[in-house]
Amino acid sequence: MIKNTTASYGWLAIAIHWLSALLVIGLFALGYWMLTLSYYDPWYRLGPWWHKSIGISLLLLTLVRSAWKFYTVSPKPLGASWEQKGARWGHGIIYALLFVTMISGYLISTADGRGISVFDWFEVPALITGIPNQEDIAGEVHWYSALALVIAAAGHALAALKHHFINRDATLKRMLVSKTDHD
Repeated sequence: MIKNTTASYGWLAIAIHWLSALLVIGLFALGYWMLTLSYYDPWYRLGPWWHKSIGISLLLLTLVRSAWKFYTVSPKPLGASWEQKGARWGHGIIYALLFVTMISGYLISTADGRGISVFDWFEVPALITGIPNQEDIAGEVHWYSALALVIAAAGHALAALKHHFINRDATLKRMLVSKTDHD
């Protein structure tokens, strides 16, 4: 089923969740690796091109995901009330860090007034330029928000494992397999 139910996530939400997780991990690894490249390295220009293209794709996917969250129901949260509150806060922090990381990446890439080529399919225009030290400030924000995002995602994964192995509830299972209310 494509839509979520009060008992389970639909396959679209599941696919977006895991694709987003892979992209976040991949982008962080690529970004960290790019810091080691010298000017004469053949990946010096190609690495950032991939990083920007995948980053804009993740932004578009996150916007679709956010719209989907408003369109369909979410499964009822499991666990104690403090776990449910923690999950709400944790998800909010992850979404905030996603957007801060992606917006700061955009501001780094467009600081010189040039748009961002996305896989050479289309270009995202530079709408905000001319902020004093834009590239440097956005670079600091980008690094620390990306680092915080990966740490928050690791905490999110650990919480899911806690639900699975300690609480023995369906929190993790329903993000792996889509089921109907009647299963």
